[in-house]
Amino acid sequence: MLMLPLLLVSMDVSVLYFAIPAISADLEPSATQQLWIFDIYGFVLAGLLMTMGSLGDRIGRRRLLLAGAAAFGTASLVAAYASSAETLIAARAVLGIGGATLMPSTMALVRTMFTDPAQRTKAIGVWSGVMTAGIALGSVMSGVLVEHFWWGSVFLVNLPAMLLLLVLGPVLLPESHNPRPGRFDWPSVPLSMAAVLPVIYGLKELASQGWNVGYVMSVTVGLLFAALFVHRQRTAVSPLISPGLFRVRGFSPSVVLNLVAAFGMMGSAYFTTQYIQSVLDKSPLEAALWSLLPSVPIGLAAPVGAQLVRRGVPRAYVVGGGFAVSACGYVMLALAGTDSLWLLLAACAVLACGIVAVMSQVADLALSAAPVEKAGAASSLLETGTEFGGALSMAFLGSIGTAVYRHEIAASAPAPARETLGGALAVADRLPGRAGDALATAAREAFTSGMHAAAVTGAVLLAGAAAAAVVTLRRIQVRESATPEPEKAAV
Repeated sequence: MLMLPLLLVSMDVSVLYFAIPAISADLEPSATQQLWIFDIYGFVLAGLLMTMGSLGDRIGRRRLLLAGAAAFGTASLVAAYASSAETLIAARAVLGIGGATLMPSTMALVRTMFTDPAQRTKAIGVWSGVMTAGIALGSVMSGVLVEHFWWGSVFLVNLPAMLLLLVLGPVLLPESHNPRPGRFDWPSVPLSMAAVLPVIYGLKELASQGWNVGYVMSVTVGLLFAALFVHRQRTAVSPLISPGLFRVRGFSPSVVLNLVAAFGMMGSAYFTTQYIQSVLDKSPLEAALWSLLPSVPIGLAAPVGAQLVRRGVPRAYVVGGGFAVSACGYVMLALAGTDSLWLLLAACAVLACGIVAVMSQVADLALSAAPVEKAGAASSLLETGTEFGGALSMAFLGSIGTAVYRHEIAASAPAPARETLGGALAVADRLPGRAGDALATAAREAFTSGMHAAAVTGAVLLAGAAAAAVVTLRRIQVRESATPEPEKAAV
């Protein structure tokens, strides 16, 4: 019951990959509106995670989950039948609000429902695997549905699941909340959004558009608001995010290592999706179907990590080993040529398995270390870290790949070809005969070289994370039990 809404929320991150052309033909959005249709969901989701996690601790995680399901289902219906770009953008924003309630609520309920450490480790492993699989499945489902139905069908699939949650959730899911939450700190809400949104926006734009003073200023402004947010949390009587969480042994390193794991995961995806589609010349649907293959072994990664911990292997070594495995995946990626589909898929599988093992273990450690009454806030911090890690990865590794690409491509190439691989292929299609083929080949080789440089950088960083995990986690133990909470939600 908890994994179904999580699957749909994670799928909505990528569900518009193949629906955008059909939406553009039907609603005729401007270029700016098209970007907002695609991005508004993720921005609102990231900006409200901390707020919703803290709110769930106060009013009840099940109550917030059900409210979020109602909002998510209603917004899905509106989005499916949107008659204008403005309506679709608004519906996607409400979907982001609903998603921000569902993600920390599901993880917090897992924390409070599973009081046995071994069972909780397995449950959080499933949670991590479902979230990762949902992102991969979203694009494929989008392609299949748009091919056979109209673009609104990608939103309508949410309705049965949300209706099921609303009907059975009150019966199957126990309520839990913080019995002494204090007053809700409303000033922290805009501060948290002002801290998160400009940073994530700036980092993503730097990755996709390149160096720009405006994007750097966006990140800077976000960091300034982050400093104000931290000051508010340290001085408020009842803060949105208690600073005491970071004084709990094991919580801070878990949040940081989770951010690094997200960095590793999204950094590879930035290159591999382009590689399959543009270097190997696969259609979008073919690329999405091929990209599903590395997801098959992911389901085993978290259970294997949990089993190792259960058999007495120190968690520090399991997390460190997961990072080491992921670093090997990056090494394999650095060996891929311009026609290495199977090597690339194997690299993605190895990398993803290591990352999922890491994320499930550090999430379990963070939630077990945090007080049970603050499970929602702890969950939201983990997920916000995931958003930051992904954006930072695309900006940092993407910049390395772009720099190498521009260095490798000939200075005499047309300006669009010197910017991106997509620009080069578009120019090559317009050039006659061998000139077009030569430019396309050179651009693909330059992109692959950029991917190699980014992969080597990623391997080094993840190898360092492996060592850091062993050092920081080796003496940290998971709590053996959790204090039961009242059955009724606070009013």
